[in-house]
Amino acid sequence: MISLLRQRWFLFALAGVITVGFTFSDALEGLSKLKLLRNGIVITVLFLMSFPLQFGDLRNAVQKPGGALLASGLNFGFMPILAWIFSLSLSGDLAIGVNLAAATPCTLASAAVWTRKAGGNDATALMVTIITNLSCFIITPLCLLWTTDIKVDIDLSDMVFTLGLMVLLPLAAGQLLRISRPLGTWATLNKARLGIAAQVGVLSIVFLGCIKSGLSLRGPLPEDSPDLFSFIWMILVVLTIHSIGLWVAHVVARRLNFSRPERIAIGFASSQKTLMIGLFVAANYYGASPLAILPMVTFHVGQLLIDTVVADRMKQSEPPAEESGQSNEEQTN
Repeated sequence: MISLLRQRWFLFALAGVITVGFTFSDALEGLSKLKLLRNGIVITVLFLMSFPLQFGDLRNAVQKPGGALLASGLNFGFMPILAWIFSLSLSGDLAIGVNLAAATPCTLASAAVWTRKAGGNDATALMVTIITNLSCFIITPLCLLWTTDIKVDIDLSDMVFTLGLMVLLPLAAGQLLRISRPLGTWATLNKARLGIAAQVGVLSIVFLGCIKSGLSLRGPLPEDSPDLFSFIWMILVVLTIHSIGLWVAHVVARRLNFSRPERIAIGFASSQKTLMIGLFVAANYYGASPLAILPMVTFHVGQLLIDTVVADRMKQSEPPAEESGQSNEEQTN
């Protein structure tokens, strides 16, 4: 039992924060209004992901951006198209929510966390985070205009400033601290522990999202609300979209002869979507409909559940050190 808890602690913790967040959303309403807390968690998680990375890792990702560009293209190209096709089987706000989830950029933290957990190149995943989040102020409205036929008007300067602060600043801070050799050595040696701390941060982000969603669902629902079958079908649709996106990304990366660490990063970064920007867009441009929020929360929680299992299996099937070392050497040459 103890061994199971150690191996699957994140899944048990995820189930716990979801249950508490939805059940006690009224009592915890104050937490959902603390924007500084939410942003602080995101910044902290990204810092924890950047700090252990040696400068050469990010430099190589910039010098050889093929994996990051492929994953960004799949994330903002293939995923919205796939979601639109599946959303045709839904109606109303549930269909909008599915398309909204797919139109958001790569998640701000968990793609890199799960890439590292699986033994992949987390520097590539971080590059996808930067590319997709800094371009979402253009791509996301265009995707939504096409898939939902609703105009989304976003303040460009505000979006650039906010995302730049939340994404670039912590990444740069983590790398600047490595200038101190003792700090850099400590961060490298404690990479696994810092990764666990980042996972705890991801749980906190999900927790705040569930509180906000729980509050929305406690309000009055429209008279034409979907029946139970529609909700169950929506959950299956969302899980299928993410699973297909993850599988297709791996297949494409393998066909293009990317190394195993790169394939892992491309898979997770191509198929994962951030909850926070989706909630921001829904709240400001879709009337904060609780039914539109549901697919986004389902997508976020579902990707964490699925990718936890996938990452564990990838780590267990990791090739011998000689082969892995050769792959990493190929990336740096």
